[in-house]
Amino acid sequence: MGSDKKSSAARSARIEEMRRAEKARERRNRLLVIAAGVVVVAGLVAGGVVLVRSQSDDGGGAAADSKSSGTFVTGADGVRKWKGELGRNHVTKAVDYPVSPPVGGDHNPVWMNCNGDVYGDEINDTNAVHSLEHGAVWVTYNASADKADVDALAAKVKKTPYTLMSPVDGQKDPIVLSAWGHQRTVTGADDPALDAFFEKFVQGEQTPEPGAACTNGLSE
Repeated sequence: MGSDKKSSAARSARIEEMRRAEKARERRNRLLVIAAGVVVVAGLVAGGVVLVRSQSDDGGGAAADSKSSGTFVTGADGVRKWKGELGRNHVTKAVDYPVSPPVGGDHNPVWMNCNGDVYGDEINDTNAVHSLEHGAVWVTYNASADKADVDALAAKVKKTPYTLMSPVDGQKDPIVLSAWGHQRTVTGADDPALDAFFEKFVQGEQTPEPGAACTNGLSE
């Protein structure tokens, strides 16, 4: 019990420190925006040209290869770990991920807000994958999930920074937990594996960009 409390306190302290760092970055970014005001118009013109060329080059709304290859290997704890490559390029079109929900790969430049955000409708995979890159855990469910479990999961997510939740109708299992490169199913909101997954993977060692923002992104 004492060990669990220490682990929980350490995780809370780590997340709080990351929140402070995020706020500091936001303040610096605001100062940079003000300082760069003189060149904003020129930058927008140049950016518009680049965007038009980029859209022409990438085929507009066509689906892109995820630049990911590999397979899941299931550990003794029931967590599936992706063995192979996970692309990390920013793309502006749809991505064909090898698994659903995806656990990494090329993704949209804008992340889904993941500061305990619960979405009632399906969200764009490419935005959610960017949240995983920032160290978030993504809780997903399909129509077979029990409503009481969905409500209990939502309550847990809402009080846990660096998490988000949404329905994914196409997933095989009723409830799935995903982090960058890792995934598992759980039987319900009271499954002990749920807390274990949160403990290990919320801002866990797998995170490609630890401490990156989970706010000021895309919301429903």
